[in-house]
Amino acid sequence: MIEINLLPGAKRAKKSAGGGPSINFGAIGAAISARFKDKWLAGAIATGAVAIAAIGFLFVTQRTRAGQLQEAEAKAVADSVRFAEVLLDRMRAQARRDSALTQLRIIKAIDEERYVWPHILEEVSRALPQYTWLMDFGITGAQQGTTPAASIKTPPPDTSRVRKAPKEIVIPRDTIRLRMVGRTVDVQAFTRFMRSLEDSPFIEGVTLMSSDPKQESGKEVKEFILQMQFTRPDTLLLRRVPLLPQR
Repeated sequence: MIEINLLPGAKRAKKSAGGGPSINFGAIGAAISARFKDKWLAGAIATGAVAIAAIGFLFVTQRTRAGQLQEAEAKAVADSVRFAEVLLDRMRAQARRDSALTQLRIIKAIDEERYVWPHILEEVSRALPQYTWLMDFGITGAQQGTTPAASIKTPPPDTSRVRKAPKEIVIPRDTIRLRMVGRTVDVQAFTRFMRSLEDSPFIEGVTLMSSDPKQESGKEVKEFILQMQFTRPDTLLLRRVPLLPQR
């Protein structure tokens, strides 16, 4: 076939390898550049397109995040209600425990004060030597039993949500001071008597106030005055026996 170039100076277009129509990307770019000759306008349009895409992406992600946070909030509220009930039950149990401990302390204090005199008389009679006798023995000083432990009132249970530190209940304990007046004919036995009293777990602070010679049935004796104080030993040192004989 004979081809005639009717446009002098124009280059002949090359045929594609497959013989079909070809796409001239250069021509397309040139056409776009010719239409948008202002580069700033093209940049603004591209920036707007990127901004729209970014806004759409952020909207989708934030909406998904908001849904997740709402689910977490609902779960946290449910857990908070459940834990609040558990803490309230725990506070009530602790209040009942504190009340029971207070009552036990009061009962223990009352029990420890029940047999003060039997302990004292047992220790004195055990330490009293031969040829030594007592003429007067009793409590001296302040009156006893002014504030007994039985008068303490148990505080009501604290079930408030704001847990306060439990107040330590002070059990009143009377200071029991003793005064003993006796006579002896053996000074060495009297010295052993004082040492035995001092070694007792129920008596402390044995002090000799005076020692004067006296006449008893025509014989010279020593009249002594002792002061001492009752002490409460550890419960492990107490020996408890039944009042009634076991059958």
